Amino acid sequence: MSQTQTTTAIKPTRQEDYSEWYQQVIKAADLAENSPVRGCMVIKPWGWSIWELIRDALDKRIKETGHQNAYFPLFIPLSFLEKEAQHVQGFAKECAVVTHHRLEEKDGKLIPTGQLEEPLIIRPTSETIIGDAFSRWVKSWRDLPLLINQWANVVRWELRTRLFLRTSEFLWQEGHTVHANEAEAREEAEKMLEVYRELAEDHLAIPVILGEKSEGERFPGAVNTYCFEAMMQDRKALQAGTSHYLGQNFSKAFDIRFDTKDGGLDYGYTTSWGVTTRLIGALIMTHSDDDGLRLPPRVAPSHAVIIPVLNKPERAAEVLAYAEKIKKDLASYTYEGRPITCHIDVRDLRGGEKNWEWIKKGVPLRIEVGPRDLDNQACMVARRDKAPSEKTSLPTENLGPQIAAMLADIQKSYFAQALKYQQEHTRTDITTFDELKAFFTPKNADKPEIHGGFVLAKWCGDAATEAQLADLKISIRCLPLKQSGTSGTCIITGRPATIDAIFAKSY
Repeated sequence: MSQTQTTTAIKPTRQEDYSEWYQQVIKAADLAENSPVRGCMVIKPWGWSIWELIRDALDKRIKETGHQNAYFPLFIPLSFLEKEAQHVQGFAKECAVVTHHRLEEKDGKLIPTGQLEEPLIIRPTSETIIGDAFSRWVKSWRDLPLLINQWANVVRWELRTRLFLRTSEFLWQEGHTVHANEAEAREEAEKMLEVYRELAEDHLAIPVILGEKSEGERFPGAVNTYCFEAMMQDRKALQAGTSHYLGQNFSKAFDIRFDTKDGGLDYGYTTSWGVTTRLIGALIMTHSDDDGLRLPPRVAPSHAVIIPVLNKPERAAEVLAYAEKIKKDLASYTYEGRPITCHIDVRDLRGGEKNWEWIKKGVPLRIEVGPRDLDNQACMVARRDKAPSEKTSLPTENLGPQIAAMLADIQKSYFAQALKYQQEHTRTDITTFDELKAFFTPKNADKPEIHGGFVLAKWCGDAATEAQLADLKISIRCLPLKQSGTSGTCIITGRPATIDAIFAKSY
């Protein structure tokens, strides 16, 4: 998606080995590293700052839509999961279980002892423990709607892990709500999906497709699961977040009942919805290039880095003071309601080394200032969405509005590039199962696997047909909320069909 170059900062390139390229981008940008605990990660300051910006933007929207934050226990009694059959079946193989409550030393080793009367599950999700609380909080129609969100960590014991995309422990928010009727609960689930779309497209600059999951991909215990799917640069789909209409399933399991307005008694209608640190993985794989990370300005910890050129020791103090003045002046301007933030890199390193380090970290703008710039009251500005060598001289007078305009343009540029990529690799002309197989089959075994892209085609809605996709390692990613309303033939069975579906390989 960036300009082709003969040399790159990241090896291997995306074309040579996409999976390893992804890992090297994370390493070069200093985002995270694997921990000593299998499948877990340490999020480093630059990566954590990105997560904070994502979290804060979403938290603001969650509160603006009437929700309140709370916190619920990390440990869930085993019996709670057993109360909702589909739910326990869906998560049983991923659960981390606590069976003892202390350690004792024996022969120089620590041995678990003090077996618990009932095992505790480290939360894979919180519908059950929150359902138990809601059964006490909800008594009357006057208590509804109950709109709660929590920011937390969860554990799902994954066999195959990858930083940010799929780890045994990850961070997320999970919303849980109770409503007086089905219509209000469905409206809630769809409203929060739209909040997620705004976050993905407006902040992360990731174009997404909103849709409903097929029966085979539905959240365990849900009546309907809604999602937003994004295309990565290897043309695989990434489910970036979900919103579930749970009906009365969990209310009946946990006795969430309320006195109705007309004097009756009914079970609440519930929803749950969440996004995770997987969004950082989506950000990396949507925008980054063979020189490293590229950050949309709205989620960049620093909008710009100022690199002083100190090639004349006798003028070093002047140049550093000039850099500080530029930083202070820019901070008096805002971009999207946030002061323009700059970091001055004063480390004792060569300018070229600093420059490439910040390219790899994805900072939107690099500002160089040296004695000549000081004399001319100017600075050299390089954009991350342009070639590394491309720089523009700007006068420091009225610099703030120019930098704000550049940031806005970079944000739009990243979204436009990603949308163009998605559209170019979405096929609407594939109508038969043989064509589908051909599209998702590598054309040359000596080359990296070709994942095809997205196929938008008709599906008959028969859940049994989804199993036929397994051999191709593809799935129905979603049934887009925007349906065409046209008739055709099912791409799997050839039977008459009216449902539009997105088929793709996925993470």
